[in-house]
Parts: sequence; C-alpha cells; structure tokens
Amino acid sequence: KKKKPKLLNKFDKTIKAELDAAEKLRKKGKVEEALRAFEALVNQYPQSPRARYGKAQSEDDLAEKMRSNEMLQQAINTYDEVVSLPNVPSDLIKLSLKREADRQQFLGRMRGSLITLQKLVQLFPSETSFKNDLGVGYLLIGDNSNAKKVYEEVLSLAPNDGFAKVHYGFILKAENKIAESIPYLQEGLESGDPGTDDGRFYFHLGDALQRMGDKEAYKWYELGYQRGHFASVWQRSLYNVKGLKAQPWWTARETGYTELVKSLEKNWKLIRDEGLAVMDKKRSLFLPEDENLREKGDWSQFTLWQQGRKNENACKSVPKTCALLERFPEATGCRRGQIKYSIMHPGTHVWPHTGPTNCRLRMHLGLVIPKEGCRIRCAQENRDWEEGKVLIFDDSFEHEVWQDAESYRLIFIVDVWHPELTAQQRRTLPAI
Repeated sequence: KKKKPKLLNKFDKTIKAELDAAEKLRKKGKVEEALRAFEALVNQYPQSPRARYGKAQSEDDLAEKMRSNEMLQQAINTYDEVVSLPNVPSDLIKLSLKREADRQQFLGRMRGSLITLQKLVQLFPSETSFKNDLGVGYLLIGDNSNAKKVYEEVLSLAPNDGFAKVHYGFILKAENKIAESIPYLQEGLESGDPGTDDGRFYFHLGDALQRMGDKEAYKWYELGYQRGHFASVWQRSLYNVKGLKAQPWWTARETGYTELVKSLEKNWKLIRDEGLAVMDKKRSLFLPEDENLREKGDWSQFTLWQQGRKNENACKSVPKTCALLERFPEATGCRRGQIKYSIMHPGTHVWPHTGPTNCRLRMHLGLVIPKEGCRIRCAQENRDWEEGKVLIFDDSFEHEVWQDAESYRLIFIVDVWHPELTAQQRRTLPAI
C-alpha cells in the first residue's frame, strides 16, 4: 500500500485545524469558498507551504469549473510559489511540480512544462518516474534525441522499467531501427506497467513485426483490439468516431456519393491528361511519399487538397480537374483527407499499413494502369485498378500495395467524409 504523502511541515502542523477546514470546503466542491479560505490563510501565514498549495488546488478546481485558462495560469504560478517557500516537505514539492507540469502541458506550454520537469529531476535524481515524465516532455516538443537519452538513463538505473521500455522502443521505431525496437516495445507492453497500455505501442509493435515478416504481429493487434485500442484486428486507426459503419470495401451506392463517382468516371481522361502534362513539364510537383511506408521502390504524389484546404498553386497546373471537384464538398471539405495524383513505378511494395482515422473513405480512380502486376489488398481481399473506374475502400483497415508491372501506374485519389458523419461533425472534427 502506498504511504500517504507528508504535506505538513512543523509550522503547518500548528495551523492544521484551519488548513483542514479550508480543505474540507474544497473536497465538498465549494470551490469559491475554499479559495477564499486558502487566500486568507496565505495572507495570514505567507510562509505556509500547505496553505499556498491549497490555494493552488482551489484555483486549479475553479479554472476547471469556469473553463478559464487565465485562472489555470494563476494556479500554475501558485504551484510554482509553493516550491520557493522555506522548509517545504519533499512530498509537497513533488505534488506541486508534477501538477504544475501537467497543467502547463494542458495549456500547450510544452517548453514551460519541460523546465518544470527538469527541476523535478534535478531535485529528485533517484526517482525514475520523474525522468520518465521528462522523456514524455521532450517527445511532446518533438525532441526525440533528448527523450532517447533520458530513457537510456532510466533503463541503466531500472532495466525492467516498462514505461521507459515502450517509449524507448517507440523512439527506435521512429528512427527506422525496426528490429531493435521490437524487444523494447514487446517487453514494455508485457510488463503491464502504468502508462504502457496505449494503442500507439500496440500499433507500432505490430507494424515492426510485420516489417520483419513475423506473423506474431496479429497476436499484438488482437490484444490491442481486446484492450479497446482498435475497432478490430484489421481496422487499427487511432482517431475515430465510434459507431460508424465499418467495412473494407464500399460500392458507390453504399457511400451515397454517386454523383461524385459518376463525375470522376465520366471525366477520367481529362483528369488523366492534366496529370500527365504535369508529369511531363513540372515533374518536381510530384513529391516522394514521406511516411516511411515503402519497403522498396518509387512512389510520388501531387496534392491538390489537404485537410480541406485547396492548394491554389497546384490547381493552376490542373485547372479543369480542380474546377470539376469544387462541386463536391464531401471531398474538398474533407479535413481528414486529401485529393491527389499518385504515381507508382515498377518494383514498388508498400508495407501493410493503416490510415489515421475512420472518418473518411478513399476513392481511387484508375488513370494509367498497366495490363498486369498492380494490385491492392484491403483487409483480406485483393482488387485491381481499371482505367476510368473508381475503387472505394476504407483506409482505416490494413491495406497493402504491389507494383510489379513493366511500366508506371497513375491513379487519382479522392478522400471523402464517411457518409454517416453528421454535418455538425464534418464542421467540427479537428483536421488530420
């Protein structure tokens, strides 16, 4: 059983009754009264750490109640003041700084929280949990190399720390050290330590195993599904709206977007010819796929809309295609998708992978399709592209692509909102 933290210094023990009375108000949810009581105590006993901490907690509660970032900033400042007082019990320092860092992250003050976490690590160098939090602080600002150093340090002090292991494995995987990442992710998840049961770790462990050709991947996907991180073993997107119809392949009629599909199929040659002209004259507009999804080969994309924003410059090169699409807000307004040309050259294999969200469906219009050698698998079914025809699949399901033809394959990709999303959801879901 955890020891109860010691929050009172010698002086605070002498005013315990007054502190308890104020705390009782806070515990009962009488936030404003509690804040007034703690403020009075801070004025009367400015050197009392516990009174100052109570004031910070009351401001924190009030910020929650009022949904006020200003009040939360006030609480953050007060937590910081606690630590600078004389004779503060170490348990109180830990609680204050930990909460301060947490609230700074909540406000998006990542650099501020990093400074707070560094302070904690300096004050309590033997506590690995603070180092683990500091590692997360670095990851949140995208500083993987400092995060990596922190987790190496933790693992040298506590070789079985599951939290450090999953995060270290996660960083190795991001560095494309696939084989090396596997034991860390796996042992970290097996530890069951707090903070390890996160969909991202199951996602990346499975992906690393798949890339090594290891069928154990599906055991971990199954476990991730059982733990509630994935909608199913095959559908492993992490940014989801619950309850949307889920199937790998769709027909135009099932989506309800028949007008869009008809328009794409009717105008496929126009879309193709504008794309080919860009390939001829402005090839540099096609950018290589950069999400590390290729095992091998050459795959580039020319994007017209991204996250519901039109790329005006790109559309100057394919004006008729863009004009055609403007009539279809389910596509141009899909802030969780893209509209783009995609060219894939022979000898390309795209690893099995999963899109980020179940909120979109993906249309593929065949533009230049070699006679044989090109195929796509979504979940457990393979399909082939045809020139002038639209394929529709849900890319939140695992899918994989092979290009073993004699010549290049060109398709046009149009993402659309999942048809079951309401107008309100389409307006308010954050972009991806």
